Amino acid sequence: MTPSPTPSPEILDEILLSLVEGVGSRTYQRLIERFGNATAILNASRRDLSLYNFHQPNTLEQLLTARERINPVPTVELCQNNQIDIIPLQDERYPKQLKTIPDPPPLLYAQGTLLPSDAFSIAVIGTRQCSRYGKRQTEFLTKTLVQRGFAIISGLALGIDGAAHYAALQNKGKTIAVLGSGLLRVYPTKHKMLAKKIVQSGGCLLSELPPLHPPTIWSFPQRNRLVSGLSLGVLVVEAPLRSGTMITARLAGEQGRDIFAVPGSIDLINSQGCNQLIKDGAYLTESADDILNVLGPMGQSVVLPGMSTAMRHPKEISLNDVERRVLNCVGFAETSLDSIVSASGLELHQVLPALLVLKTKQIIRGLSTTRFVRM
Repeated sequence: MTPSPTPSPEILDEILLSLVEGVGSRTYQRLIERFGNATAILNASRRDLSLYNFHQPNTLEQLLTARERINPVPTVELCQNNQIDIIPLQDERYPKQLKTIPDPPPLLYAQGTLLPSDAFSIAVIGTRQCSRYGKRQTEFLTKTLVQRGFAIISGLALGIDGAAHYAALQNKGKTIAVLGSGLLRVYPTKHKMLAKKIVQSGGCLLSELPPLHPPTIWSFPQRNRLVSGLSLGVLVVEAPLRSGTMITARLAGEQGRDIFAVPGSIDLINSQGCNQLIKDGAYLTESADDILNVLGPMGQSVVLPGMSTAMRHPKEISLNDVERRVLNCVGFAETSLDSIVSASGLELHQVLPALLVLKTKQIIRGLSTTRFVRM
């Protein structure tokens, strides 16, 4: 991703506001609802700001004195010198899936390549203390997922996260690492080389924190909502009942994401979380097909590398040429069988089996025996 030019005064105010102590993503959203934009917030009077009930008592003073104390220009220059792009929430490059969560970060810092096609992604997460079984399943599932065209999202942590990133790289797949620190303070330090390889391979490092922000106790739970928010679904490989992984799974459910879990031995602590998730309704997962069979239509169409047409449903990735050709002739409005045959240039005996496959995969819906519509 090519870093953007010098930000406008409005974007500088977005950066400045993000650096104010006590203004997290939820506070930011509520302030924006009241004042409209970052500039209006920073220019607001004490009386106007006093109408807002801040969670931390010193946030009001922090905001009132922000322009005097904080200069956003050094942050911009630091990003430009290290090929880090600053993406505001209003920017068209901001991941659209992430915008749908209750508290999207007002700014993203990105190093590497972030594309619209990255919306076709699965988060692969799990414990730092993974077993050989967990590592093996992570490598197997990640390999098959990237072969199906999915980008892999994880948190760059030791254990399952790292295994997922490495497996994606080894199989020439796209992987995105979401950090719980600034991009120039990669944590854990053991994964500095992994982070570098992710960027070099065409992947991306993401954080909502300024480049030099250190990892903190609170920053990792905050990071977890981004891991799930960026993905179509979350795959949990191994996790104790009480863990950050289970927090991410809970957040995924709140965000409306599908949750997948790899079952494990009932006498192992690292399997208790996955087994509980399955009891609670997560999808038992043994292969990439278990994931594909569950995922519904995406919020937006994407064009994956190597594809000439936009794809809206994950199951489209498994269609053959005839099925894809027929699908391209079915509209979101009612479409007749005759028009599908005519537009596709195929024979009726080729179209009918393809329509059956598309209905079975729930990519289209039959309104009658001769009329169909995209889902």
